[in-house]
Amino acid sequence: MKYAGNSGILYRSIGSTFLLVLALAFLSCTSKPAPQPKAPPSKPSDIKIEVKDGGPVVITTTAAEFQILPSGFLQATLRLSDKRLTLDEPVVGSTGGSDSIVSQGKELDFVPDFGQTKVLEASGKLGRGKRVEIPAHPLAPTGIAIERMLVVESYDDFPGIALISASYKNVGKSDFHIDQVLMQQHRFNAQQVDAKAQPYDMWSFQGSSYDWGKDDVQKLVRTSSQPNLMGEAVKGGYGGGIPVVAAWTASVGEAIGHVETLPWTLSMPLKVDPDGRVNASINIPINSDLKPGESYSTPRSFVAVYSGDFYEPLRMWSSILQKEGWEIPKPSNEAYNVSWCGWGYEFNVTPKQMLGTVPKLKEMGIKWATLDDRWFDTYGDWNPRHDTFPGDSIKQMTDDFHKQGILAQLWWLPLGAEDGQGKWESHKYIVSKVAKEHPDWFILDKNGKHGRMTRDLAALCPAVPEVQSYFKQLTEKFIRDWGFDGSKLDNIYSVPACYNPAHHHKSPQDSVNAMADVYKIIFETTRAIKPESVTQACPCGTPPSLAWLPFIDQAVTADPVGAVQVRRRIKMYKALLGPHSAVYGDHVELSEMSRVGANGWSEHGADFASTVGTGGVPGTKFVWPDPGPKFKPVALTTEKEAHWKKWIALYNQKMLSKGDFRDLYVYGYDSPEAYAIEKDGKMYYAFFADPGKSFMGELELRGLKSGTYNVVDYVDGKNLGSVQVENGKTPRLKADFKDHLLLEVSLK
Repeated sequence: MKYAGNSGILYRSIGSTFLLVLALAFLSCTSKPAPQPKAPPSKPSDIKIEVKDGGPVVITTTAAEFQILPSGFLQATLRLSDKRLTLDEPVVGSTGGSDSIVSQGKELDFVPDFGQTKVLEASGKLGRGKRVEIPAHPLAPTGIAIERMLVVESYDDFPGIALISASYKNVGKSDFHIDQVLMQQHRFNAQQVDAKAQPYDMWSFQGSSYDWGKDDVQKLVRTSSQPNLMGEAVKGGYGGGIPVVAAWTASVGEAIGHVETLPWTLSMPLKVDPDGRVNASINIPINSDLKPGESYSTPRSFVAVYSGDFYEPLRMWSSILQKEGWEIPKPSNEAYNVSWCGWGYEFNVTPKQMLGTVPKLKEMGIKWATLDDRWFDTYGDWNPRHDTFPGDSIKQMTDDFHKQGILAQLWWLPLGAEDGQGKWESHKYIVSKVAKEHPDWFILDKNGKHGRMTRDLAALCPAVPEVQSYFKQLTEKFIRDWGFDGSKLDNIYSVPACYNPAHHHKSPQDSVNAMADVYKIIFETTRAIKPESVTQACPCGTPPSLAWLPFIDQAVTADPVGAVQVRRRIKMYKALLGPHSAVYGDHVELSEMSRVGANGWSEHGADFASTVGTGGVPGTKFVWPDPGPKFKPVALTTEKEAHWKKWIALYNQKMLSKGDFRDLYVYGYDSPEAYAIEKDGKMYYAFFADPGKSFMGELELRGLKSGTYNVVDYVDGKNLGSVQVENGKTPRLKADFKDHLLLEVSLK
């Protein structure tokens, strides 16, 4: 790691060999001009553009104002009735803009030539809009022959977002070296909207798949700093991520990211500086030369300004990607049904243990049973273990579940294969059959060795057609031949860049980009065989990846560390996949956890409310009958059984996961923490006290139309009286509760 110029923001250094090839791929547009807009629509955009001599350029939409200042800094302001709210605070007297490059270790600022600004009508997949082109030259001594064209787009249907791209052209006669490209450099200060606040007094969402169990929603503190590497695999096998970083206060929020449908390898660091200001940016490692006449074109980045928390920028980001061709499938009906998982028995589960729970599954109204980790002999080959699943017992087990009216799901981990190196838990790796027979299928790193992914497995290259065909065959075996009704794809992050010369990649990034192809094959093959199947992908302990997110029926809160993460991640997925998406709250036992030793956890939670009340799909991993002391924390006792039955029956009765998730409360600022779901003409609210504390006060029941409403605590069946809504005024309800309060509100 090292610092980029004087920005004080970390970036990742990547080897020159990779980046030379990467540059050739991304610079495939090197001699091409920036994409030109299509023919203007019949009706011009309502967005107003004002170009002032010497700057700024002011872009005004129905919701926001975006200014490109004389320094090149892009300032985003929320227009809220008669208020103008922003977190952006440019450094006074700074010549550094929001977009620049680093060359030979020094950041090179650019001076916009506002006199040459072009304003055009824009049209295309995002609808009507305006496109502004601003040329610039470097703020440096003569002799640096590089020019920049900054393109800012704004669209009527997305008034809170400005899209920015830049192209850098070598207009000299010799090669020009680019270390990295910097985009969307912003300095946030909460004092812009609250003079009494600390500059960093805000909450953040950071979408990188960075480290297991780390909060993706965090309240910033003076020492906050996170690199937010995106795209290819990172240390520990994580990687991928949602390329969005957002910060918000009670009144305004701002977010940056990119809107490409491929997982670009870059970083989006967020860091609190010594003066308390919050720096955020997008940093793209290049480390390559532009030849004379060549250009480098950046991805389309964005800055969004909004009122609310992380839900709104994620919703906007997803909506734009969907316009650009990112198709979000409608979940199957079965994706909303409660699931039991055999992971309570851990690695050595047997068919007898799996099927032994059937009486309880039927009593409780649980529709799914998941065969979890280590039913198989070898990663990559995916054949049943002889000691726990001999002969055709795995298919027999699936058939037996079906006879009892229960659907079966299979755990597996695509793209990883054993190559004789390493181990995971007690499982020491051998050389898998696929590694012996197809050594040319593997990702190679820059040193010619197998690229490693999660669990320290060797990674098969998803860009190889034969690898894609192999995963189609595996899916057919699991779903058609063995009879499973879906897959639990686990430990799903990203893969390394591939330097295998036998693959003839245009860029090492091809392997990262092609992950989407493999997951699309798994999803579509499964649905073709069983239309009501469920494909679930779990990026354990982290946010998901844009590469595979469109190819699932059911998202999962992914090994949440406690109930707070369950609720946050359900809200995250409702923003990304839509208000009716099926989001599995994971095993309810994960809602309360305590440390055991250095790396272990005891999982003993029973908080169904955090899943049911927020519109998630509940699940459990209880063991029954009692198999002994090792499994005591998850054993289904008589007391727990009554609790499980009550909550699962409530879920099956209300089925709030199919309701319309409403973004009515601001996380971190509305107290108590609150969620709202509209379903069948009723409004359902879920309020949560701070962990271990009680709440006493008034609750705001937002989103109700005029009328008189009856309020019921639907968990305990208590009538709490009525509230009146007049003249659009939000009604208040006095409440005193511990942990949670779930309400059903209906017109009298």
